[in-house]
Amino acid sequence: MLLFWVVTGVLAAAAAGLILTRASRAAAPGADPSLALYRRQLTGIDDLSDRGLIPELERKSAYAEAARRLLVATDAPAETWTAGGGWRAILATACITPLLALGLYLSVGAPGVADQPFAKRLAGWRSTDLNALSAPEIAAVLRQVTGERPKEAEGYRLLGLAEGAAQNPLGAVRALQRGVALAPQRADLWEMLGESLVFAGAGPIGEDAQSAFRETLRRDPANPAARFYLARAAAEHGQKVDAVRQLSALIADMPAEDPRRAAVSVALASLEGRTPAGLDPAQTVAVRGMVAGLAARLKANPDDPEGWVRLVRAYAVLGETAKRDAAYATARARYGAAAQVVRDLDAAVQAEPMQ
Repeated sequence: MLLFWVVTGVLAAAAAGLILTRASRAAAPGADPSLALYRRQLTGIDDLSDRGLIPELERKSAYAEAARRLLVATDAPAETWTAGGGWRAILATACITPLLALGLYLSVGAPGVADQPFAKRLAGWRSTDLNALSAPEIAAVLRQVTGERPKEAEGYRLLGLAEGAAQNPLGAVRALQRGVALAPQRADLWEMLGESLVFAGAGPIGEDAQSAFRETLRRDPANPAARFYLARAAAEHGQKVDAVRQLSALIADMPAEDPRRAAVSVALASLEGRTPAGLDPAQTVAVRGMVAGLAARLKANPDDPEGWVRLVRAYAVLGETAKRDAAYATARARYGAAAQVVRDLDAAVQAEPMQ
């Protein structure tokens, strides 16, 4: 490593010296090229006159002008170029910079650490307890494992979970697509694929996600997650009555102790324009997470008036007045010309906070 830095410093100094030398040669004083140009013009005028191509009066005029320019160029003082002392500073900088970089590297770097190629690190992760690994490291291990066992759907389910935890929703989608291709009868894989598509889209629930949730319900008609997302999709497409019906039926079928009831209750209350019933602390955390997700989606895709109305109402219900007012102001500025949206926003901002 030290040899590398020494060679780098020598090469940098040599390159700087070469550049300065060539520049000084290029700019060195010499014969003024304009003198030769004017002399060629005089010779050319005589040649044209001898061949009868220009009249005598025009020859004299052109000859006089060229001769005048030649005299001016001859009498002009020659401009000389001097390098001065700047080249020394440049050369010194070129020599010192690698030395400073080397000193910095030795003080804060780790010159004694061996190379750590990815394959070597991956082998180390595979021999380590998974509980001691980060989500991206677990995902890397599972990508290798599924490559070795490409016919096992369960491996792709685990890879989908790891990719999602590693904040790689597109990787989760790819893994779960392989999983459902291997085991299309598994409702849990279709459910996970639909959720991964929702997170990867970071916006309205697209047709691919809806198709995955419909496949989920074909295998598990009571699946709460699939029913919830399909109801949300109906609301996003303006089918408010159908969405309310689906969410009402979902709440009726869910056990009272199911923690997901809170998110469904808030979504239903938002569609109906009312304040949801009081929530326990755990449910409140779930609701706040849902509201934060809605806010993130609107930030990425703000062209959703119904979404803004729901967000303003949700902040009002949660008692977060600052966020409520900010969302209200943003939505009013965006949809000020849409009378119905403005009325809905005005109603949402007046929603009573839950007790």
